[in-house]
Amino acid sequence: MDPFELKQCLDSFMIIVDTREQPTPKARRRYSTFGCEWVRNALSYGDYAYNVKLPSGKWLLDLNGSEISPPCVVERKMNLDELAQCFTHSRDRFEREFQRASNNNARIHLVVENGNMENLYNGKYRSKFHPNAFTQSVWAFVARYNMGFSFCKAETSGKVIRDILFRDCKERLERGEFDNE
Repeated sequence: MDPFELKQCLDSFMIIVDTREQPTPKARRRYSTFGCEWVRNALSYGDYAYNVKLPSGKWLLDLNGSEISPPCVVERKMNLDELAQCFTHSRDRFEREFQRASNNNARIHLVVENGNMENLYNGKYRSKFHPNAFTQSVWAFVARYNMGFSFCKAETSGKVIRDILFRDCKERLERGEFDNE
């Protein structure tokens, strides 16, 4: 792909917000910091994905209202409390979602707002989930699902989500991964 085609593709970059994400005032503030267009559509896994118009004029993902399986997603959690819930009471559902992404060879990034490694390791969250079990669950998912993992503040999560997705898209376009789409 030549630089002009790459720029055209990246100019069309948009974020897909899963329909299960509740459109709360906080969520709308997050979306406003994306710095690009966004649409709501059902995703097979993850909370956020991207779409881009390819040089052929065709969109990478067909957003026809049905659930889609994107090549890269971001799973966002509002804090360590919510993440602990995912690894305890909702673990089966959470793991099935990551398995669906893995089965599709999709990259998945877990972004946790309002947390940090120190709080994770030291049990500074509202759950009886033991810090050793919690940290080992996180690192198991990193290894098992080739998961990216990062923390951010809530006010920067929109930018973090956008940057993760934009970089994945750009790298794949430059490598020609979408040339046959």
